[in-house]
Amino acid sequence: MGVRERPGTGAGAGAGAGPGAKGGAVGRRYDPDRLFLPPDDDLAPNRPGETLRARLDASRAGRGTLLLARLLGRRPAEDRWRRALAAEQQVGAALDGLTAGGWEVLHSVVLPGDAVIPHLLIGPGGVFAVLVEPTRRAPARADDAVIRVPRERHPRPAVRRARQSAARASLVLTRGCGFPVPVGPVVVLPGATEVHDESERGDVRVLLLRQVTGLRVLGGVLHPDRVDRVHTVARNRRLWLGC
Repeated sequence: MGVRERPGTGAGAGAGAGPGAKGGAVGRRYDPDRLFLPPDDDLAPNRPGETLRARLDASRAGRGTLLLARLLGRRPAEDRWRRALAAEQQVGAALDGLTAGGWEVLHSVVLPGDAVIPHLLIGPGGVFAVLVEPTRRAPARADDAVIRVPRERHPRPAVRRARQSAARASLVLTRGCGFPVPVGPVVVLPGATEVHDESERGDVRVLLLRQVTGLRVLGGVLHPDRVDRVHTVARNRRLWLGC
């Protein structure tokens, strides 16, 4: 069974409706993309960290194997996945708190090539691809490509990846919606105590976890009808398979 629409709310309600919206029998409008979206293709029920949960569930490493690896000084991938899952859950909870202000959130949007957009935020202030990069409790530095954390030998290319993910998301949503959908890149650093922004381009927001809720004040970019339309298109899993 498809996803039911609340009366008078879909992407086609009122002015600015998407091109696929049609009039109902009593003057209401509905969006067929949402109405007939198969449940298996609907990203809306995804929980924060859904792909990481699936990896952990599929892992065959038992507790004894993991304990032995740690005793030998190795770092099992499962430990990294659990840390990433906890971070995505924290950020996801903060983003879900914005929905009362007219924002929509999708979690764990999978792209071809094993890439994942942990969170896609859609609302009055525009559309944002939110990447999560957990760090130790330390100040971090961000430039136009990487995040640097003290005592780490290699910088993390999170800024570059966020920019690339946002560009891919913009192409997909623009094609699916039939109108331009710019997507802003965001990197959130759970664990970091502060962020020193040393970027010159300034096109990627790098935030501490406590700053995520500040996104709610952004506005003036998308009309509510377009917020609903973009959310309807974005929640279709199959749309992302060709990006």
